[in-house]
Amino acid sequence: MKKSEKLDIIDNLTQEINSYSHFYLADVAELNAEDTSNLRRQCFNKEIKLVVVKNTLLRKALENSAKNAEELFDVLKGNTSIMFCEVGNEPAKLIKEFSKANKLKKPVLKAAFVEESVYVGENQLDVLVSLKSKNELLGDVIGLLQSPIKTVLGQLQSSGNTIHGILQTLSEKE
Repeated sequence: MKKSEKLDIIDNLTQEINSYSHFYLADVAELNAEDTSNLRRQCFNKEIKLVVVKNTLLRKALENSAKNAEELFDVLKGNTSIMFCEVGNEPAKLIKEFSKANKLKKPVLKAAFVEESVYVGENQLDVLVSLKSKNELLGDVIGLLQSPIKTVLGQLQSSGNTIHGILQTLSEKE
């Protein structure tokens, strides 16, 4: 590969890293063609961009990026694929489901950069799966804010019905 081609790849990777707020590094080396195709299809369906990269080019792209990802340099060994996404926990769910459904040990999570935090190692997969996305957190907050309002409205409506019932009973007695 010519130096100009390498520089183009590094520039493209740097742009991708800067444009996505989350990315995962995984090892998909031992998957056969059918499993690789299935993984790529599932990534496409979940709006995850899967790219196989050379470690040296990825390292240079990470160094050139605006992200603080020096902790990821230690995992850049062997085969590395990078998964870009907008939802922080989606690739973790995909990796876990794919491995379980196909009874495979691959793909293996090497590391992840999620919400400005770095997670290193396959043992972090369950932590990443349980992370809530921004939209899920906003939904939780809205639900918590609506709960007291709904309670107060319910109590006011039931009180109004009770008072109306008492007044109606008193008017019928006269």
